Amino acid sequence: MKSITIESLARQFSLEVLAGEDQLHRTITRSRTHRPGLEFIGYFDFFPMNRVQILGQKEIYYLHELTHDERKLRIGNIVKYHPPCFIVTTGQEGLTYLTQYCSQEGIPLLRTNEPTSEFIAKLDTYMTKALAPETAVHGVCLNVFGMGILLRGHSGVGKSETAHRLIGRGHRLVADDIVVLKKLSPQTILGTHNEKNKEFLAMRSIGLMNVVRVYGNMAFQDETRIALDIELTKWQKNSLNNELELESRFTEYMGVQIPHIEIQLQPGRDVVGLIEAAANNWNLKQQGYSAAEEFMQRLAEDDSNPDTE
Repeated sequence: MKSITIESLARQFSLEVLAGEDQLHRTITRSRTHRPGLEFIGYFDFFPMNRVQILGQKEIYYLHELTHDERKLRIGNIVKYHPPCFIVTTGQEGLTYLTQYCSQEGIPLLRTNEPTSEFIAKLDTYMTKALAPETAVHGVCLNVFGMGILLRGHSGVGKSETAHRLIGRGHRLVADDIVVLKKLSPQTILGTHNEKNKEFLAMRSIGLMNVVRVYGNMAFQDETRIALDIELTKWQKNSLNNELELESRFTEYMGVQIPHIEIQLQPGRDVVGLIEAAANNWNLKQQGYSAAEEFMQRLAEDDSNPDTE
């Protein structure tokens, strides 16, 4: 199971450490945060104790209003479960009692000046990506017309060269050679680089190229949601290449099905144009339109209304 440390979280969001400095090595394995409102009033039937606990203005104001004995009881009931850490938002002060209990139990207590809702949104997004199951595949990942495309094929088939032409037409590189895929949800795969190959495109006979240095910042983006899996293959002379493709084909990555198409290569074929067309066609399908279905509907209407003399 993937995990991140409290220390890395503190660095990422510039969090102030109020207690538990010697426990920053503790790990987080759950990607969602939790606000322990119900738990402060004694309801623990569904307490997600393994999540980061966020203390916003409502929670801290409630604790401030309690008597010393009530506060000791309410906080004690939560810290005994040893959640990964507590994070206080909006720069709230007067936390001496909370600092004391966290220090006693060895639980990191951190603070941010950011508003509660904004911080939770940023933190949940960060942890979802950092803790997402992932795998690496051989290929090229690009963003074409705002949608993520995974370009695959055997070594030497021309993936990087095709990517270079797409970049030259204003599209963006995400990763070349090794593409890291992260499963963010049962329907979402995110494509990104592995840091080492960030911004680099490797082309045979040319070598490594830094696309940002050559084409500018707009030629690269850090990540993209994968919408299409395109496989480049060698031309097969006797294969049927004009099928209507009424039934979609898919490639599965970590249990998520991604629409798949195959583009056969032949000298003179405008592969880049075909990829752009595939992206535009997929976008139309997302809006509920299918050219193949409309064509078949027209044929059906002609059959039902034969010409009469």
